[in-house]
Amino acid sequence: MTRLALIAHDEKKDDLIEFVQEREAQLGDYELIGTGTTSGRLMDETDLEIEPQASGPLGGDLMIGAEVAEGRLDALVFLRDPLTAQPHEPDVSALLRICDVHDVPLATNLASARYLLEGLSSDG
Repeated sequence: MTRLALIAHDEKKDDLIEFVQEREAQLGDYELIGTGTTSGRLMDETDLEIEPQASGPLGGDLMIGAEVAEGRLDALVFLRDPLTAQPHEPDVSALLRICDVHDVPLATNLASARYLLEGLSSDG
């Protein structure tokens, strides 16, 4: 089963919720994981089950990174806010880097997220 992580910075959470709602049928076939607040909001606003990790600033990004490093994650959608400094930026950078190291597809904006899910649907 495809395992996908869903993460969004605060200013992008509404965008991710709308994106996920539009693709809920497809995402229902996947095993989903997400950081704390993001996964909670997504479960509140969809019928999807999402395995919650800690919030990003409390280590959630690193927990998702561990999933990547251990080969347990197939892809990641991380809608980042490039205009706001993040207090946990080193963790964010580490997550992006580990995706590159392990060749895990990573979408950081809505356009790339659309292509990522399109690619995942054609794999299945």
